[in-house]
Amino acid sequence: MVLRTFGWSFGVTAAGLVTAFLFGGWEAFALVAILSILEISLSFDNAVVNAGVLKKMNAFWQKIFLTIGILIAVFGMRLVFPIVIVSVSAQLGPIEAVDLALNDQERYEQLVTDAHPSIAAFGGMFLLMIFLNFIFDQDRDIHWLKPIERPLARFGQVEGLAVVIALIVLLVSGSVLGTNAVLYEGHADESAAVYLAGIAGLLTYLIVNGLSSHFENKIEEEEEQEHEAEEAARRAGREPSPVLLAGKAAFFMFLYLEVLDASFSFDGVIGAFAITNDPVIIALGLGIGAMYVRSMTVYLVRQGTLDEYRYLEHGAHYAIGALGVLLLITIRWHVNEVITGLIGVALIGAAFLTSVRHNRADAAGSGEGGEGGTPAQKPEVPSGV
Repeated sequence: MVLRTFGWSFGVTAAGLVTAFLFGGWEAFALVAILSILEISLSFDNAVVNAGVLKKMNAFWQKIFLTIGILIAVFGMRLVFPIVIVSVSAQLGPIEAVDLALNDQERYEQLVTDAHPSIAAFGGMFLLMIFLNFIFDQDRDIHWLKPIERPLARFGQVEGLAVVIALIVLLVSGSVLGTNAVLYEGHADESAAVYLAGIAGLLTYLIVNGLSSHFENKIEEEEEQEHEAEEAARRAGREPSPVLLAGKAAFFMFLYLEVLDASFSFDGVIGAFAITNDPVIIALGLGIGAMYVRSMTVYLVRQGTLDEYRYLEHGAHYAIGALGVLLLITIRWHVNEVITGLIGVALIGAAFLTSVRHNRADAAGSGEGGEGGTPAQKPEVPSGV
């Protein structure tokens, strides 16, 4: 199972490290290895959340996520995205931006760093909306931190509350964190750029998530219409197959996953410049890390880990909320990437340990340690991914 799931990641690692050695010797080899570890440590919570979405998709779209999706993640976010930032911020053509990246790496790094406030505002707002909608979800039956989550879930009855809170956070970020700073060498006030980027992140979440939810609801309606057939299958002793997302619903879920991955990768891309400003080394290192994140996502789905460890997804969403807030803080102050990674790992680790304790208590027949009785069975996952 491990070799089958991580085989491509092992192959990409070997190819990437060999390419790095041929490109820049042992120094490049070491830098790529360090960047790969950095990306994996920062993105484990990304893999957990991705798995929660991916398990709803059919085999075809799971394959798309692992093929086209990884191309977008590696070449789009880790290579093309920084060049686009430089092109827009410095008002250069794409070819000039590439030339700058290859021949004037210090200037290239500075331009990417100058654009960080807008990047952080976009990604921070997108991730914050994911966390807020999770915490205000009235339909969620399982709660991890019950004294906090249950009252907040009741507030979810107020329509649009998550958007209002996110906009308040953005207002604070732009007016307080953006104070006394200048963006793009003095060409624009940073607060205005932060507001614009933050609203763009909010709208991106609302559009992509709204469309995916719309089509997911349509599939659920079809599932209800097939309820009688499922009941007949159960009476005949057959377990009905789960309804998995396909078509437009899966397409918009795929877009949602890609935007989510992009938001997670912002801190990794910016943090990579603290290690090297060579765009080729950055793309190789972060690309290898992104491949492992994809493999971890599929592994979690195939193993049914999110169902077996019931609070794991909760921990990942808290990590998302923490990362969103940290991104907004970095509009003005630098936050070490190690701190970001450790917070995510700590939250997911705590959720994992709580899940284990719940499962042990449930197995012992104590009836304590969580809500909802026995852990859910592992989902059927389409083969061939």
